[in-house]
Amino acid sequence: MAEPVRVRRLTDQEGQRLQQIVRRGSTSSVRYRRAMMLLASAGGNRVPVIAQLVQADEDTVRDVIHRFNEIGLACLDPQWAGGRPRQLSPDDEDFVIQTATTRPAKLGQPFTRWSIRKLAAYLRKIHGRIIRIGREALRCLLARRGITFQRTKTWKESPDPERDTKLDRIEHVLDRFPDRVFAFAEFGPLGIRPIAGSGWAEQRCPDRLPATYHRTHGVRYFRGCYSVGDDRLWGVNRRKKGAANTLAALKSIRAARSDGAPIYVIMDNLSANAPASEAREASAGEADLFQQQLDQTGTSNMTSRPSSSSHCSPTSTKPNPEIVARDAALSGLIVTRTVPTRASATARCTNAVSIALA
Repeated sequence: MAEPVRVRRLTDQEGQRLQQIVRRGSTSSVRYRRAMMLLASAGGNRVPVIAQLVQADEDTVRDVIHRFNEIGLACLDPQWAGGRPRQLSPDDEDFVIQTATTRPAKLGQPFTRWSIRKLAAYLRKIHGRIIRIGREALRCLLARRGITFQRTKTWKESPDPERDTKLDRIEHVLDRFPDRVFAFAEFGPLGIRPIAGSGWAEQRCPDRLPATYHRTHGVRYFRGCYSVGDDRLWGVNRRKKGAANTLAALKSIRAARSDGAPIYVIMDNLSANAPASEAREASAGEADLFQQQLDQTGTSNMTSRPSSSSHCSPTSTKPNPEIVARDAALSGLIVTRTVPTRASATARCTNAVSIALA
């Protein structure tokens, strides 16, 4: 006669864990019922009694007891698997993910991005490695591996090898003279067009205006000025762009600090707006400019636009350090020296120019 099926002798840790699951309950009914089977068997109950207690088949009780005797408490969480055998090996899945994250043009396909249908069809036609997978299984595989359909993102960085040095200089000015630092940027052209408003009207009877209109007022160019120390923003609107209007905006910055002491302006594209005539006017005494090029996006509380134009001295198409040094000495221009401090986001600007206005 065969011996009755029962669990082996429980250790103290196993007994405490089974009692904890039975007394406190479990979010998994499978764990709870299997823990009751093991405790009942450890208490000397036979398989038919245990099966009636947990409302399970006797063969199920025997399987649980045998599994516990083999692997211990790991039998409380059975690793069930059903369905047909897997048709894709882990290497095949890695190959599918690699193909999905590769541009179709690099694989000789006449389109720019994969769809589920195109990717599944391509995997079935690969020479030497045919992978048969349905569209739904392919979608689940991509989701399980964290591959989603996304738009391409762009980024840019400064090609200037002296970028950190120039940013340190602007950071130095921001730290030492925050009340005398300004930011300047030009926006435009800005179209003047009507914008739909709102108001009270009868239900389903809004005021209707013709969608066509004539742009009789042209465009405007806005030159924004920002005071870092005062946290104040203002601007100058003009019909045309040019160095004269840019100089007028810079004069408004100069008027904000009319004590005659130097001020520092962070701006972009100065050389594109400064022909020789306006540069001579500026060098004649109305403003002394010292330019410094930076190629990094983001101006302190101002929006700057990228440009690849080179910045030159106001009176020449090519930079001349001797002329700049001479003009600075004659006009009392203050040029801050580079200090090894960390550049913050407030000092980053595109094609920025550090300007000292005497």
